[in-house]
Amino acid sequence: MPATPAWPPKSTPRLFVEQPLAEGSEVHVAGNAAHYLLGVMRLKEGAPVKLFDDVSGEYLATISSAGKRDLVLTIEAKLRDRENVPDIWLVQALVKKDRFDWIAEKACELGVARFIPVLTARCVVDKVKEDRLRAHMIEAAEQCERTALPEVASVARLDTLLESWPNDRTLYFCDERGGDRFSPTPGPAAVLIGPEGGFTDEENAAIRAHPAARAVSLGPRILRADTAALTALSVWMAQAGDW
Repeated sequence: MPATPAWPPKSTPRLFVEQPLAEGSEVHVAGNAAHYLLGVMRLKEGAPVKLFDDVSGEYLATISSAGKRDLVLTIEAKLRDRENVPDIWLVQALVKKDRFDWIAEKACELGVARFIPVLTARCVVDKVKEDRLRAHMIEAAEQCERTALPEVASVARLDTLLESWPNDRTLYFCDERGGDRFSPTPGPAAVLIGPEGGFTDEENAAIRAHPAARAVSLGPRILRADTAALTALSVWMAQAGDW
């Protein structure tokens, strides 16, 4: 006898929704998400869709009705709880838009709990669209089967950030000028990455003077901001996170 096909199929699309999910409830989908399911994936009534809400976990739903530009999904069963997220933040100085979006996307994939854009003296841009960053993170989470999204904080000035920084959260300062070997230990932590031009002497001194800061080195090579962010997060995850 032929084997019973897996249900839901591995090809089942995943969708993040803002509303709280529960078995038996209905979800109305319109806009770009509906276009993706109906126009791109060409799903019909009865087709499965996986949903997650960043609160309770992931659910299996089926399309109970479909129009030309919207559809209704009925939740059939809960597939899994929201994943546990390691207590690691990424504090990233603003860099050019495309690279900053890419950093945000990869930070989501790697399991960052909070993403904090920070403004420093040598930043080449001075603002960021938080909704755009969140959209990149949502897309990454949908594709990588994550059930949790990083919190996106508002842009903070470096001096303001340091003034309000909690002393019980280690701030690993990835300093291109050198520092201790990066050997993180478990506990609340954050990684601080500078802009394209690095930190000024004054900024460097202020960071190093903070009681929660620990200047660390990412090796003998100078890394671009986006490479440094992913390298530091990978080292932390491998040594103190959930890898």
